[in-house]
Amino acid sequence: MDINTFFGLKGKTALVTGASAGIGLAICELLHQLGATVVMVDKDPQVGSQASRLPGKHLGIVADLSDIAALPGLVQQVVDHYGRIDILVNNAGIGILEAAAEVKKESWDATLLVNLTAPYFLSQAAGEYMARQGYGRIVNIASQASVIALENHAAYCTSKAGLVIASKVLAAEWGKFGITVNTISPTVVETELGKRYWQGDRATEMKAKIPAGRFAMPDEIAAAVAWLVSEKAGMVTGENLIVDGGYTIV
Repeated sequence: MDINTFFGLKGKTALVTGASAGIGLAICELLHQLGATVVMVDKDPQVGSQASRLPGKHLGIVADLSDIAALPGLVQQVVDHYGRIDILVNNAGIGILEAAAEVKKESWDATLLVNLTAPYFLSQAAGEYMARQGYGRIVNIASQASVIALENHAAYCTSKAGLVIASKVLAAEWGKFGITVNTISPTVVETELGKRYWQGDRATEMKAKIPAGRFAMPDEIAAAVAWLVSEKAGMVTGENLIVDGGYTIV
């Protein structure tokens, strides 16, 4: 059977944040392969050239997601350009690691702004158009830190746990409009950034805590996104799909 019967995204427009590298880039590449038109958003100026490398009429937008007031305009730009927005993947995020007793207000505010406030209000802006269409798929990339405490991650854990429950509220309110809202919570992912931090003994110790014995790959997270934004996942909403190799079950 043709896989596109289940996962094809032809005619769909997807906005992906944090799209120029790592998980975000893997998501964009897979959604493109499945037929979607992709709008890649990142603060990295290279996002335009990344979008141009994908065959088709894709768009790269340089944007600072911490500018909350500008988020409705970002969605409007997508709608003006393509006439619709069907998929939103809030992937962009930051992690500032500090011991709980040493967390600074500046780092707390910055973490919640990028990891929680921006995805929420970007979802709100996109949801307005999706509700008019009677169709939408929103996937928020959270973390295993949304369901388990990690040392030196107080602000990060709080932001990701907040993202999960906010997504559930949106799912409950927007289901009647044909919109699904879900989160994905990965373990450590082998992006370039992840490899720089998780190396040597630190990586070895962390992998020993994961029953699968390894970190996740970007395309594995992209595959989870592809399922949740597909037509066949229309009855899946308000869920937090944990992709962690079993880390949070032990």
